[in-house]
Amino acid sequence: MNILFLYTELASYFLAGVKELTKNGHSVHIVRWPVNKEAPFQFDFPEGATVYERNHYNKEELVELAKSIQPDVIISSGWVDKGYLSVCRYFKGCIPTVMSMDNQWHGTLRQQLMRLAAPWLLHPAYSHAWVPGAPQKTYALKLGFKKQHIHEGFYSADVRLFASSSTDRTESTSYPRKLVYVGRYVQQKGLDLLFPAFIELQEESPNKWELWCAGTGELFEQRPQHPKIKHLGFLQPDELKQTLKETGVFVLPSRFEPWGVVVHEMAAAGFPMICSTAIGGATRFLEEGKNGFLFENEDKESLKNALRQIMSLSDEELRAMAGHSHQLGISYNPEMWAGKVIRRVGD
Repeated sequence: MNILFLYTELASYFLAGVKELTKNGHSVHIVRWPVNKEAPFQFDFPEGATVYERNHYNKEELVELAKSIQPDVIISSGWVDKGYLSVCRYFKGCIPTVMSMDNQWHGTLRQQLMRLAAPWLLHPAYSHAWVPGAPQKTYALKLGFKKQHIHEGFYSADVRLFASSSTDRTESTSYPRKLVYVGRYVQQKGLDLLFPAFIELQEESPNKWELWCAGTGELFEQRPQHPKIKHLGFLQPDELKQTLKETGVFVLPSRFEPWGVVVHEMAAAGFPMICSTAIGGATRFLEEGKNGFLFENEDKESLKNALRQIMSLSDEELRAMAGHSHQLGISYNPEMWAGKVIRRVGD
């Protein structure tokens, strides 16, 4: 098969699925936006994958590029790129043209307007929708896609990369009392809730727990200095894997997180977790009380309570949570993701 992805910002987990496709002899063509400066991943593209820079093509040239590729299926990122929509309109009705999106349905005015625009903007371009999970499926239904034309599982972590480290927690004799945050230092990630919540708990009831944070962003220079908080900067996936060996519980306090592939990654790696109710991926990879705790979005006291609960657990209880996370994390992987593409998602 010739598979064409019209993508916005690439991430390393996406390439794990691409590698599965090329390993099975399929030709993968990827049009991508420039690399995000706040997530400067270094990509290793497999043989059999061809990459095109979106800013090298205008709308007409992009359609001509797609025609030269002769794709068997097109998978395109939402509706933000008008050139991508033009390509899908050209091929709609001849091959599956699949819209990917990770927006959750909130019923905002903008989303209500998109519902009205969908018959003219989306349906002439897309035959199917491929979404990460249930929160996005609701929105796709609101946009008028038929239930049988909506499929879940658009995001998959690089499970193989993370799963092998689960034994660092599930078989640990002395469970590591270290929380770990992985993500950007931006307002939407809720670090302005996490830092004071952690510091207040240390002042109220000093304990052995530390907080390690991996990432960078516009708020990095405003990071608090505290003896039990480590700021590690941006880490490439292999560097991150080494850091994770020393930590025990994942925390993601995002106030806005449509999905959050990092939740899948940390589940596969066997991390008990604390997540806000805004995080889409928690609907699949966090089961309350079994492998972690949810807290109410933007509620610092709720976050403190979740942290207290985790910090009160014994080594045995933490190991049991780690094992449950791991089982949830390995329940979906890049091989399954590639299988959906090979079946042309909608067929």
